[in-house]
Amino acid sequence: MDRVVVQPIAKDRFRVYKDFSYQGVCIPKGFVTNGANIPRVFWSLFPPNSPEYLSAVVIHDYMCANVSEYGYEMADRYFYEAMIEIGVSKWKAKLFYFCVKWYHKFKVLKNRS
Repeated sequence: MDRVVVQPIAKDRFRVYKDFSYQGVCIPKGFVTNGANIPRVFWSLFPPNSPEYLSAVVIHDYMCANVSEYGYEMADRYFYEAMIEIGVSKWKAKLFYFCVKWYHKFKVLKNRS
């Protein structure tokens, strides 16, 4: 898998510099991401914009921004698969996957209320 190329545009915002695709999901040049939404207390362990997993984060952010087309379940699964494919350790990929999956389940339940 190719790595995403981003351009910093603000303190915590990045613009996709050239079209990027993964398993049929095409992230267009110009898409803006804030990186991983990791609580600040964990940034020393898991920086939100680490090149180690940024490509997977951009895929996930794009799919979540277009949730009506992809759905959270698919976005979370692609996130995990992309992390494994780019070489993120399995334990870290599983941790991140569990966190986004839990967050989306909570978000859906909250929106139903």
